[in-house]
Amino acid sequence: MSDTQFNVTPNAAKRIAFLASREARPVMMRVAVLGGGCSGFQYNFSFEEARRDDDLVIERDGAAVLVDSTSLELLKGSELDYVEEMVGSSFQVKNPNATSSCGCGNSFSI
Repeated sequence: MSDTQFNVTPNAAKRIAFLASREARPVMMRVAVLGGGCSGFQYNFSFEEARRDDDLVIERDGAAVLVDSTSLELLKGSELDYVEEMVGSSFQVKNPNATSSCGCGNSFSI
């Protein structure tokens, strides 16, 4: 997997593996880009049991992440991280394609 596609940091992989281990069945985290949010697009994180035909699968440190081909176009070169701060913990996408993002960090524009 090259960094020009989509990268998952060790912190994100560790947290995904932990959360997935708490599910009754094996799951993978899906990272998707949906229309909406305060800046035009928003990130969506969910767990799924099966991959789709057009999914890129990134495996790292016991975790699996799925990105569909449409979302991947908007996420090329991005990195998924898990950040723990005093105000809370969250998954964050560092997206070099985003020209602006909102204060919450969950939506962006290109």
